[in-house]
Amino acid sequence: MQAENELNLIDQLAVYGRFRERVGETTEQLKNWLTEYNLLDEYGEKRLERALARLHDERLTVAFVAEFSRGKSELINAIFFSDFPDRVPPSSAGRTTMCPTELRAPRPGGMPRISLLPIETATLGSVAELRRNTEHWVINPIAESNLHSLQEAFSRVRETTRVSEEECRQLGFAIDANGQKGLQPGSDGMVEVPRWRHAIIEFDHSLLAQGLVILDTPGLNAIGAEPELTFSLLPSADAVLFILAADTGVTQSDLAIWRDYVRPRSMMDSKRGQFVVLNKIDSLWDGLRDDAAIDHEIHQQAEIVGGMLGLPASQIFPLSAQKALVGRIQHQPELVSKSRIEVFERALAHDMLPTKKQIVAENLHATASEIINRARETLLLEQSNLQTQLGELEGLRGKNHTVIEYMMGKIVEEKNRFDDGLKKYYAVRSVFSAQSSKLLASLDATTLHKESQRVRQQMFKSIFSRGLRKSMEGFFAWLHAALAQAQRDAGEITSMLDATYKRFATDHNLKLAPPVGFSLRRFEREIRRLREVYERKVSGSFFLVGLEQRVLTQKFFDTVASQARNTFDIAGHEAEQWLNGAITPLESQIREHQLQLKRRLDGVKRISETTDALEPRVTELETLRESVQQRLLRLTEHAERIYQALGLEDSSAQNAQNAPAADTPT
Repeated sequence: MQAENELNLIDQLAVYGRFRERVGETTEQLKNWLTEYNLLDEYGEKRLERALARLHDERLTVAFVAEFSRGKSELINAIFFSDFPDRVPPSSAGRTTMCPTELRAPRPGGMPRISLLPIETATLGSVAELRRNTEHWVINPIAESNLHSLQEAFSRVRETTRVSEEECRQLGFAIDANGQKGLQPGSDGMVEVPRWRHAIIEFDHSLLAQGLVILDTPGLNAIGAEPELTFSLLPSADAVLFILAADTGVTQSDLAIWRDYVRPRSMMDSKRGQFVVLNKIDSLWDGLRDDAAIDHEIHQQAEIVGGMLGLPASQIFPLSAQKALVGRIQHQPELVSKSRIEVFERALAHDMLPTKKQIVAENLHATASEIINRARETLLLEQSNLQTQLGELEGLRGKNHTVIEYMMGKIVEEKNRFDDGLKKYYAVRSVFSAQSSKLLASLDATTLHKESQRVRQQMFKSIFSRGLRKSMEGFFAWLHAALAQAQRDAGEITSMLDATYKRFATDHNLKLAPPVGFSLRRFEREIRRLREVYERKVSGSFFLVGLEQRVLTQKFFDTVASQARNTFDIAGHEAEQWLNGAITPLESQIREHQLQLKRRLDGVKRISETTDALEPRVTELETLRESVQQRLLRLTEHAERIYQALGLEDSSAQNAQNAPAADTPT
């Protein structure tokens, strides 16, 4: 089999898709087996269902960023859609993408369609918020996922409309008479603006079906008016491709896009893929120089570009998207090779796919490990209790009624001691419920939404940039304070549960590992990231705020508030999961221990009534013990399969190998 790092991008995407399928199948098998043997509680079942849903919905996002006429659309066609006989996204002189455009597969059960968000919604809130409400979108079905239907759909993202200068500013666009630092009014005073804020095109394609999402962005003037690109879409992409053109070099607008939208992303997360493409190298193929001279000039251009962007030449990828597309459509492998696109695709796949695969594997590994270990703890406790009962009954062989009565008294005493411990646990459980409510209240997204609405109204009344900044500083302070309070609440809960777990493990010999604490550090980092981006994009001295700056500032605030609310949503959800996971193992073992005490007492009572019941009960317990041992072995096999599918070491299976043997008293 060809090594993965030698495969082209399309084949590696297929390998990644098969990886997700294998992981999904083994996880589903684990879930079904645990359910069959009553080893999966409601909390664990929900966690596995969520993990499977996330795996199914996992997306691999590649963002294309460039000024107009750099060949973004041509590069998208060459890399992903050369199986069509012609271009899918339009590629021609001038502006072909007027708004951020996502290409993705239809939702399960959904039909191909194009969803367009009108530019007039710029005053209604962030794109992220409006995604949740379809009434603001213009949605048209795509008849078929054939070339003609798709080309018609893609032509919609080129549409523009003309507005007055005042309307233009109200939409958040800057105006510049020279067209350098904003949109240029026409001779009639009207300004041409994009007709749409955002477009989502969903259609059937093998790559999109594997979870690929392609994000095509507009040029500088349009990208600057849509904060979601800065705060969410670009930072969350798995790879960002910054495209330059060999025939224009690095222009001032190119540098502005690099400085404001691409470079800050790598500073926030160096693990994320970032690539610079020097497109249109075919403009240097003049037919008068040999290949060596052309290669030398291309290398020199890459060094110049790298110097201007602060990157080594090795991180600049010269290529010709147009020649690559023609070569692939016309089946000319030599032209494809000369275009250099394959070198870039291998680098893209090598950087992006292993990182994505590792993230997916580690996320699911964390869930699977917790549930497998919990099931193993349940089985080991059952095994230990059975062994205790066997030891007790075997010790009664040949003993008189007085000894049997003494044994029954010891079990009753143990049960009474456990019942006393339960009274203390119920008191702790009451405190746990109160503290849990307090923790979740600190992360309540509804409360955050009310605070953001209050701050927005405050900002709307301010006519000075100083007032705007003061409002934003207060908002971020509120966010940090809420997260800090939640972290303190989580710490108090962890300390309380740790003491409770240790007490039950010591007093009643329960096999319990103390719960792992809950950390909100990554959510703190996300709020800090939002603050840094906001301060970088919306800053200035104390001066009267112009209309377009006021609108843009409020648009940025709406996006920040939406991203913060999403962050708190996730944090609250994870906190709730942690709370359930922290208390459920103890409660499960308490129920199991209560059941086993009852069984031990009932068994000895029957033997005290008639000694003929002793040997059948011993045989019954030995059979149950063997059944538990077999389930432990099956659990280990399921663990090995799922970890092999994930490509990670099975530490959980190793723990099972180190567990006590079935005939070893514990």
